[in-house]
Amino acid sequence: MAKPFVLEVCVDSLESALAAKAGGATRLELCANLVIGGTTPSLALLRAVKGETGLPVHALLRPRFGDFLYTDREFALLLEEGEALLDQGADALVCGCLSPQGDLDLPRMEQLAALAHSRGRRFTLHRAFDLCRDPFAALETCKALGVDTILTSGQAASCLEGAALLGELAQAAAPVELLVGAGVDAAAIRALSQACPLFTSFHMSGKTVVESGMAYRKEGVPMGLPGLSEFEIWRTDEHKVRAAWEELHRL
Repeated sequence: MAKPFVLEVCVDSLESALAAKAGGATRLELCANLVIGGTTPSLALLRAVKGETGLPVHALLRPRFGDFLYTDREFALLLEEGEALLDQGADALVCGCLSPQGDLDLPRMEQLAALAHSRGRRFTLHRAFDLCRDPFAALETCKALGVDTILTSGQAASCLEGAALLGELAQAAAPVELLVGAGVDAAAIRALSQACPLFTSFHMSGKTVVESGMAYRKEGVPMGLPGLSEFEIWRTDEHKVRAAWEELHRL
């Protein structure tokens, strides 16, 4: 009999959320602008995804692209957005704040976790964890704060590259849920599960590139980051999620 598992899919559109559900996602992380690592989603998108998928939805709090060292104004906005997302039904908040020295920003992390827990919801520390100078000190801080989940690649570019540290963290993480992310697909799940049977929670985007429906294409007028095509759209691929789901059912 397959053991219990979590397959969280990160999505930034209703179309992707529905594809993730069809593929077997057990919960969603909802964001905007996944192409730049994700930012805070709109309330309208949260309501639509909650209403049409029926899945638990964990909402990202991130005000901008870039580091996790936030100004006082940025953090005040994070708290306000967090309250609004919880009011609209978010099942968890996903965030992370760092100090200039590469440690978790304890006072701010405490406020964020307390905000989620005061509403009976969960709190996830995202991959800001992977930029901490001491992952085991950060893990102990999370335990003290009551952080429910840590999303991590093992402080590497991908979960396979970070497998050794992920294994050590898995041994020490309880009661925190260790959510393995970055480069997760069916093959990565198979390899990691063979290396360490403690891995039961995985985070993926399962993205594919969809061609724009635009027939007329004005070239040479970029709207965003250099090198990104305005005529390619990232979407979750139901089949990639399904393959991961099937792999997890074999464990």
